[in-house]
Amino acid sequence: MEHVIYTHSEEETEQVAAELGKRLFPGAVVLLQGDLGAGKTVFARGVGQGLGVATHIQSPTFTLMNAHQGRIPFYHFDLYRLESEEELFELGMEEYLDGDGVSLLEWAEKFPEYFTLPVLQVTIEVLSATKRRLVLRADAGPYEQVITALAAGGTKR
Repeated sequence: MEHVIYTHSEEETEQVAAELGKRLFPGAVVLLQGDLGAGKTVFARGVGQGLGVATHIQSPTFTLMNAHQGRIPFYHFDLYRLESEEELFELGMEEYLDGDGVSLLEWAEKFPEYFTLPVLQVTIEVLSATKRRLVLRADAGPYEQVITALAAGGTKR
């Protein structure tokens, strides 16, 4: 299943992501893709808002992972600096993916063989200085339900 949403500002992107965050569940895994500057951290900030996170959300580029508490834990990863799957094991990635929170991973496309479990894929494409195309893809029941609920909530297709 695929759903496409167009946004025209950072605020709109954040708002769509917040609506998504409201619908995510314990154990959810979101793989977030997009070029540098596409708005991945803006999207992560919105997901955090939807999960009820009150702390500031920034890119974990140098720390690799930031944990936040909302209605359920929110684990925000940035895998840009990692070079091998071994480093994912060293991070204890599997504990987070099988955990009680939502894991959002930027740059997960660097390790396609590692992320084989059902996930929600979100790709952010830059169309102009302010316009973005968000493509949400899912191939498993709970994520398809999230996309269906988001689409029914009035997001622009």
